Amino acid sequence: MSDSPSNFSFPHRTPVFTAIIVLLCFALFGWLALKIYRPHAYAVDKVEGVKSPAERKALLVEHRTKEQADSTSYGWLDQKAGVVRLPVERAMELTVSEHARK
Repeated sequence: MSDSPSNFSFPHRTPVFTAIIVLLCFALFGWLALKIYRPHAYAVDKVEGVKSPAERKALLVEHRTKEQADSTSYGWLDQKAGVVRLPVERAMELTVSEHARK
């Protein structure tokens, strides 16, 4: 029994080459999907009436400040109808006392 060249097999390089090609195809597909589906926010023109994030943040701060002032002070909402604005704490006290009487 001698080792003849026909019985001696070397590892094939085909599985490694195939794995590399498959990985490259997945990478190409991923890159193509990102290229097609990624939003291009940098290419969007400014639309009339749409505010920037900084402007929206400033408006939100202004709105919250006004709401905080309104929720902690007294004032008339409709003087003719006799509708007033109460601080939240006082309104809760009145509501609790009204329900306690019932």
